[in-house]
Parts: sequence; C-alpha cells; structure tokens
Amino acid sequence: MKLLITGGCGFIGSNFIRYILKKYPHYKIINLDSLTYAGNLESLEDVSKNPNYTFIKGDISDCNLVMELIDSCEGVLNFAAETHVDRSITDPSIFVRTNVLGTQILLEASRRKNIPRFLQVSTDEVYGSIEKGAFTEESLLLPNSPYAASKAGADHLVRAYHKTYRLPVIITRSSNNFGPYQYPEKIIPLFIMKAFSDEKLPLYGDGLNVRDWIYVEDNCTAIDLVFHKGREGEIYNIGGGNEMGNIEIARMILKELKRPESLISYVKDRPGHDRRYALNPNKIKEELGWEPANDFENAIKRTIYWYKDNINWCKKVLNKYSEQ
Repeated sequence: MKLLITGGCGFIGSNFIRYILKKYPHYKIINLDSLTYAGNLESLEDVSKNPNYTFIKGDISDCNLVMELIDSCEGVLNFAAETHVDRSITDPSIFVRTNVLGTQILLEASRRKNIPRFLQVSTDEVYGSIEKGAFTEESLLLPNSPYAASKAGADHLVRAYHKTYRLPVIITRSSNNFGPYQYPEKIIPLFIMKAFSDEKLPLYGDGLNVRDWIYVEDNCTAIDLVFHKGREGEIYNIGGGNEMGNIEIARMILKELKRPESLISYVKDRPGHDRRYALNPNKIKEELGWEPANDFENAIKRTIYWYKDNINWCKKVLNKYSEQ
C-alpha cells in the first residue's frame, strides 16, 4: 500500500511514520511536510534511508504538488497542522491557511484522484471545554481558540466532502498527546526542559486546567486501526483516560527530576483558556477493540528520560526556530 502522509515531520506524524514502517515493512510512505519550526527532518533521521520512505518538502496548500504526489496513492492521512494555541492567538491567519485551506486542497485532490481512504487527524479541542462528563462523537463543536476553530472548520469540510461527494473519509479526535519528538513549546516537553536547566516552569492561571493525556504511541495504534478498519464517514474519539491538572503534571516532572516545587511560576492566564477536556472513547473500544497500552506514569517517565538522552535533538530544533 502507498500512503501520502502530510505533516510527517511533526510530533504525531513522525511517530506514526516510524510505527507504520515497522509494522508494515512493505508499505510505501510519501511524507509531505513544509518543515515549519515544529517540523524537523531530525525526527525521522533513523528511517531516512528506508527505501520505502520518501520525503518531499512542500505545502499542503500547493494544489499542483498535492495532485502530483497523491497520484497512485491508496490512502491519505492528514497530520499537517499548526497546533500551538498561543501562536494561534497571536496570528490566527496562519492557522486558517494551513488547517482549513490546506485540508480542503487535500480533500479536493483526493476526490479527483478517487482515493480509497482519507483520514483527518483532529483534536479534542474542537469540542471546547466541559465541566462534567465527557464528549462523545455526537457532541457539538464549540471551539474557544483560533487553533481549535480552524481544526473544527477542517473537520466540517471533511464531513461535507463525504456527504456531498461520497469521499471515503474518517476523522480521529485525540486527547493531548505526549512522548518523544514533541517540539518543546508544549507543556510536557517545555516543563521537562525547564526543569533540566533549573528554570522556572510557567504555569497558566491557577494551574488547575485539566487535560486527558495519551502517550503518542497509543494514538498511533488507534489511528492505524481506524484507518484500516474504521467505518467510512465516521468520527472516532481517542482518549487516554488520564485526566490530570496542569499543576499535577508540573509536580510529577519536578519530582522525577528531583527538582523543588519552588520552580513552579504562576503566570497570567491566556485568553479563552479551556478549563477541562475529556473524551469518551467507548466507540473505538467497542467497534474496533482498541485500548491504550501504556500506563501514564511509566510513559511520562520514559518521556522525561527520552528528552534527557536526546538533548541534542532539542537543541537542534530550538536553534532552527531561533534562526527563522
């Protein structure tokens, strides 16, 4: 099988490509990535010489390039996205261009080329915040940040292409991912890097915002299962079942690295900061038999020491951003 994977040099995309090449050694992968600050060739250095892997630098908004690459592919998985909420508040236009327009161009190319399966990788943030209970796939989309709104817009386009053109699409919406190769602007790698250097850990507001966490490898197994066995036109929530306040995350990292809690620094909350995310993953569990395999405490310890052992990767990607 030949797959076009967009955004494959990003956090989840790079982990997914590595997972797929290992599980399906006969698959051929084309990785289309524009190599923004958060997309790094270093994240896939170990598979760069695999004969079944091809990297193409380019933008998913480039219609001609997308049409050329998608030809002869049997599936498209769209990981490409601008994802950092703080950056979306500063400049929403970049998020609309990549997340909405880019997705539409991929959908149109897939329609014209009769692609048998299109999978859109989305997020729980499209649902907005919830005080009690958990979001199901039928919950309303009430995004509260420009990032979340752009992803919700993309999801609506994916659904529309299925309803209007019968394009065989599937959407996955996962909770917060963590693990290796995540750009150190997100909370877990940021706090790990700050703790290594005995720097202050900037915690928004009162630190009680709650997220459901999933180890990236578990998300990869779920996406793989949904792509191959999920029902056309459906949405699947992928939750880790690890609800935790941001303050708990900070304390856990500091404790593991034997750093004092005095390194926690409370900073002004960001605008529109969602209080709590929670996903109900029963659909993927009941229909496809998926369960997360990684225990949170063990997975976050592995993550902490991955960053410790790969400090050169962190320095490279951070230097790349400072040069842009």
